[in-house]
Amino acid sequence: MKQKHEYNNINGLDSSDGTRTTTEKSSSEPVNASSPNEDDERDPHGGRGSESLSLPDLVAGSGTLDRLVETARDYAKQAASENTLKAYAKDWAHFTRWCRMKGAESMPPSPEMIGLYLADLAAPTNGVPALSVSTIERRLSGLAWHLTQRGFTLDRKNRHIATVLAGIKRKHARPPVQKEAILPEDILAMVATLPFDLRGLRDRAILLLGYAGGLRRSEIVSLDVGKDDTPDSGGWIETLEEGALLTLHAKTGWREVEIGRGSSAQTCPVHTLEQWLHFAKINFGPVFVRTTRDGKNALKARLSDKHVARLIKQTVLDAGLRSELPEKERLALFSGHSLRAGLASSADVDERFVQKHLGHASAEMTRRYQRRRDRFRVNLTKAAGL
Repeated sequence: MKQKHEYNNINGLDSSDGTRTTTEKSSSEPVNASSPNEDDERDPHGGRGSESLSLPDLVAGSGTLDRLVETARDYAKQAASENTLKAYAKDWAHFTRWCRMKGAESMPPSPEMIGLYLADLAAPTNGVPALSVSTIERRLSGLAWHLTQRGFTLDRKNRHIATVLAGIKRKHARPPVQKEAILPEDILAMVATLPFDLRGLRDRAILLLGYAGGLRRSEIVSLDVGKDDTPDSGGWIETLEEGALLTLHAKTGWREVEIGRGSSAQTCPVHTLEQWLHFAKINFGPVFVRTTRDGKNALKARLSDKHVARLIKQTVLDAGLRSELPEKERLALFSGHSLRAGLASSADVDERFVQKHLGHASAEMTRRYQRRRDRFRVNLTKAAGL
């Protein structure tokens, strides 16, 4: 018998002020409400993946073994990041809903049916916008992950899947849209727009630390003051005389990020961080927390990574970056990755140091972030004698 699961992934408190926002749905997701009898699509953490870990039928239960089962479940939940699990849950929910609307069985899905599903995502027949190639590939990864958790194997090399996906890539693939890099003069202009209350001090520390560390949004907000302060910690900070040492839980394991002290107290990420922690009276738990509406007192709740995205876009507007463009285009140019791209583009040091700092597995990935620094640095036209 199948277990029923709740799928609560619609509303949440995202803003620093505690206001309620609504998570956007995929443009290709049908608006039909789900039936209360559907179960596999409703588990936000992989359905029967971690929850189905249990003792074999032939093994008698005991207190020790039962505790090991719970421990194994906890480890299984850590197999992927929370954001990845949420995305995979949405992918599986969308696929099972699609199968139901087409009158097909979702478990186990045939390669032919998955091929048809991919084709419908690329060229929908119900009037909704087509998904990008990268989103379709992510959807396929989500299906593969969920099927693995249920004891099935998805053969992505099967001709019914591989050839359809190859055709989609050939017809619809576009060059990746890169976000604008935030350069040194840009970040200085952005932090200059922030107020001098507690909230402004916090946001200043977020921008400067994110820029100097080349950090992702999730890495910024998951930082704790000390090691093992909270269960949802993604790393911690050690403040030294020379700067701050960040230990981060990255995709490939733990990595250390060194952030040296700056030349000016007003723009030094380490000094700004120390000031925030001091005036917010934070010595344990999350580094970046919400504040009261008046911005004068710190609360205990950890900030959402969406706050970082909103902060970047708001300060970009307030600082007048790319003011020659309409507001909508300006906002589309910048995101959390603009901080990482800015560091990679501005730090004129050996590529190896930038790669290590950003935690990239390959130099090629680092080069993708280096927008302006290396553009036309090597002129092969002249080198060829023209």
